[in-house]
Amino acid sequence: MKDCYKTTSPDRYRNLADKAKGMRAKPTEAERLLWEYLRANRLGVKFRRQHPLGDYIADFVRLEKRLVIELDGKCHEEMTEHDSLRDNELLKLGYKTIRFTNEELFGEIENVLEAIKNNLDE
Repeated sequence: MKDCYKTTSPDRYRNLADKAKGMRAKPTEAERLLWEYLRANRLGVKFRRQHPLGDYIADFVRLEKRLVIELDGKCHEEMTEHDSLRDNELLKLGYKTIRFTNEELFGEIENVLEAIKNNLDE
């Protein structure tokens, strides 16, 4: 296993990696759209999608900058407490999480990309 993949415990990695692979095969429309902007170093850096971190799977992560990007659809309106706990757990692992709603992504993609770039520069 490559060093860059050691982002979760070895006993959990295989299960999370298999689940992440399935999620990559069936992205949401929002994930598909953002991936078009993030893939192939289009922002000048490499992102991973659906990548295991701790006990979670991040929608997108820039490992070297320890930056997680999460997209929140309608279901997240009822999951704010869960999302907050998740963000805190990732913060304990050294990862900053930024969140965007699907509405922000579809309606203000340039603002979303600018926010991502600004967080990469920090």
